[in-house]
Amino acid sequence: MSPQSRAVHTDDAPAAIGPYVQAVASGDLVFCSGQVGIDPGTGKLVSGGVEAQAERSLANLMAVLAAGGCGPGDVLKTTVYLRTMNDFAAVNSIYAATFGAHKPARATVAVADLPLGALVEVDAVARVPARS
Repeated sequence: MSPQSRAVHTDDAPAAIGPYVQAVASGDLVFCSGQVGIDPGTGKLVSGGVEAQAERSLANLMAVLAAGGCGPGDVLKTTVYLRTMNDFAAVNSIYAATFGAHKPARATVAVADLPLGALVEVDAVARVPARS
């Protein structure tokens, strides 16, 4: 990692399951790796289908953002990866509740597969708010 960048880590989100970090902070930006619906306490995907996995994915993402000094209102861009676009409405509802009135730019794509057989994954780029 370059001297201008640092790894971001929190125990409130699952550890990376590959050769990457939860997020990288560089300057005033935080680049979050994708989060799936893994319970950080058990290391297992949560049960309950796509809604439960979306809630957990976004909770994990919010924990990583917090460790990087950001909150949901600081998110500039997200990407949502779905196993099937049939889950779009359910995930969109949970996503909207998580971000409230803040609406970051977003792409949503359907993919053939996700880590551990997950149904949804979300990544983000955020700007660390200026300190007063």
